[in-house]
Amino acid sequence: MNQIVRENRLLPLIFVLFALISFVAILYSHEFSWDFSPFHRRQQFASLNVSPYSPVGLEHKKGNKDRETTLPFAIGKTPEECDIFSGKWVIDKENMPLYEESECPYIEPQLTCQQQGRPDKDYQFLRWQPHGCNLPKFNATMMLEALRGKKLLFVGDSLIKGQYLSMICLLHRLVPATGKSFKKSMFSITVLKLKDYNATIEFHWAPFLLESNVDDDPNKNLSERTIHKGSIDTHGKYWEGADIVVFSTYIWWMTGFKLKVLKGSFTDEVKEIEMLNAEEAYRIAMQSTLDWVERNMDPKRTRVFFTSMSPTHLRSIRWGGEPDGNCYNETTPIQDPEYDWRLNAHESIMQVVDEEISKSRVPISFLNITRLSSYRKEAHTQIYKKPWSPLTPEQLANPKSYADCMHWCLPGLQDTWNELLFTKLFYP
Repeated sequence: MNQIVRENRLLPLIFVLFALISFVAILYSHEFSWDFSPFHRRQQFASLNVSPYSPVGLEHKKGNKDRETTLPFAIGKTPEECDIFSGKWVIDKENMPLYEESECPYIEPQLTCQQQGRPDKDYQFLRWQPHGCNLPKFNATMMLEALRGKKLLFVGDSLIKGQYLSMICLLHRLVPATGKSFKKSMFSITVLKLKDYNATIEFHWAPFLLESNVDDDPNKNLSERTIHKGSIDTHGKYWEGADIVVFSTYIWWMTGFKLKVLKGSFTDEVKEIEMLNAEEAYRIAMQSTLDWVERNMDPKRTRVFFTSMSPTHLRSIRWGGEPDGNCYNETTPIQDPEYDWRLNAHESIMQVVDEEISKSRVPISFLNITRLSSYRKEAHTQIYKKPWSPLTPEQLANPKSYADCMHWCLPGLQDTWNELLFTKLFYP
């Protein structure tokens, strides 16, 4: 009888002890998963032989220097003394190009310079060498593993579409034909689906980021181009759920005219339109985009990048060439150490980008590709592209009149943009 009484007295104590142990176990499991998940991510990539950059993965928010934010995907940190955007171009025929044009079926004929008859290939053999440090080698296996179950999205115009095509060329070789599908759209979403990774790499056509009257009609007269103020959600609905987003918008703003900014709707019978210069209109688009990011993207799981302007090479006199020349027939990069790269950039636009990103309440990683790209006057498609419309006899008689000094051959310069993206993603 006494033994039964003692056992009955012990039951509540045992129950309390069990509940306490369960509570601690649950609490510990949450602590473990939160505190050590970066460690497991580093362990996951340890066998991939990646860069020896320090495994910190922290970045200060611009405008809030006292706070550090652990960035998703980060497994290391670029040394503070290493500015990956400052350096020089070096010939490296052993490691470049990173893929062959003929090996990538996704490159559009407007960018397949060798297929379109370009006689030289030296533009493919240049590698970007930062001063005082090395870029980590682009690791396609590592990138694919990081994208498992995720979406990588490029947003903007045809220039960032080139970067998108470069990225899928860098990755697709590791995925068997049965493990991927590609759906192309001219003015909407282009998607490479990686079935075995449950991942997608996507491009969304949005040349102004805001809704515009050239979203479906890029041939609209320059003076008639109109952006819709307050319309960021028109395109933004396609960006939801992305884990890595790369924004870029520039060349469509440079019309030489003031831009029309619509305050109401394109369907309004009487439209309220304000005429703004490029900088003022660009600032509206930047503010709207960053506001959308803050409202819709979780900085604990999503990385947001903004790419600086892609330079053009329309006037060869700027690098010591003929007064009436451009990038046509150029086969070497600009090598003059005194060359002012800002001649091919729009500094006031760059200032707007810097000012608005500095105000962002979420981390934005800035890819400053302008300076390093300004040296690459030879890397454009020039006349070695499939034309959008038949060339006239007058054009054929004067090739430089239709040389494209805006877009870039693939493989080529834009592969370097993705090497920089790779570095900032994993080693911010």
